[in-house]
Amino acid sequence: MKFTCEKYALLVAILTASRAVAAKSPVPLLEGLLLEVFDDGIRITGYDLKIGIVTVIPAEVTETGGVVLNARLFGEIIRKAPGDMVTIDVNARFVATISSEMSEFEILGSPITDFPELPVVEGDEFVEIESAVLKKMISRTNFAVSDNETRPIHTGALFEAVDGEFSVVAVDGYRLAVCREPMENIGPHFSSFVVPGTALSEVEKVTTDSDDKVIIKLGEKHIQFLIGDTILITRRLEGEFLNYRGSIPQTSKYQLTVRKDEFISAVERVSLILSEKLKGPVRCVFGDELIKLSSTSALGKASDECGMEGNGEDLEIGFNDKYLIEALRAAPAEELQLGLNTGVAPCVITPADGSNNFIYMILPVRLKAYES
Repeated sequence: MKFTCEKYALLVAILTASRAVAAKSPVPLLEGLLLEVFDDGIRITGYDLKIGIVTVIPAEVTETGGVVLNARLFGEIIRKAPGDMVTIDVNARFVATISSEMSEFEILGSPITDFPELPVVEGDEFVEIESAVLKKMISRTNFAVSDNETRPIHTGALFEAVDGEFSVVAVDGYRLAVCREPMENIGPHFSSFVVPGTALSEVEKVTTDSDDKVIIKLGEKHIQFLIGDTILITRRLEGEFLNYRGSIPQTSKYQLTVRKDEFISAVERVSLILSEKLKGPVRCVFGDELIKLSSTSALGKASDECGMEGNGEDLEIGFNDKYLIEALRAAPAEELQLGLNTGVAPCVITPADGSNNFIYMILPVRLKAYES
């Protein structure tokens, strides 16, 4: 096989497909990229048996064929190639000669017959969504995906469509994130499914902030994301996802409005004396038009204040600083409404304007456990 193509286009394709390459594997081919050369272009595939990414670029093809090359080495060679164009020639012994201007490398590849075959996603269940919309829905929920393998179903995010509304939901036992968008192009047989959080992180990186359409296709055991010239395939998680609607309090005794940036800054300041080793809650006292924040650790004490609208009647609640900050940062609104009931009930965060495009819920930390 032999072809010539633009260096930059090839490098972008390598970086994209390499997101699905195993960093270390007892099967060396899983650390490689599959290059398949056709009459009008190149298809590059990475697959670690959990996530597969396939992307296509145009090329001037002299001879078709295929080879598997080590992803790390191949990527570094192309990255440092001096010219704008790259020529790759692979002989019958799978030795790849990579040349660009005066630079030339020879690296040993492997036959494509040994590369694992990607699953085929069949069926007519699909949803079509703008790339920018999908990207923001993932970024606003993926922080709440669980990393606890004892409940595998919660290591992914739930995708569902109800009454023309598309939702992504993540939960990890301490917090919950829901992001909603109106949707028209939903397949006739669409059903809910759960996508691994690790795969969604890669989808977020591959998608762009554009109105280009992404087609999500659902198979019996796998899910396919068609993103422009790139396809990402991942397994779907099976199991019973949390009944999240029943977990969110429907009423709140206190409905308080805060400015997001001001609240984040205050929480960050009182969290400076906390760390993974020096854990402790951020204590919040919701008074009349004011939130008093404080924290204590072996390093010392910190206190701060933040204005708000409403009166919490000095309700005192403790929060994990990381969980609170991540939820506040992800919230796509300048003003937020905090729904509170008691010091041991969840805090529900919604837009202050009354819309329902996102809901975050954080469980409190019992303050008595930290009191001496």
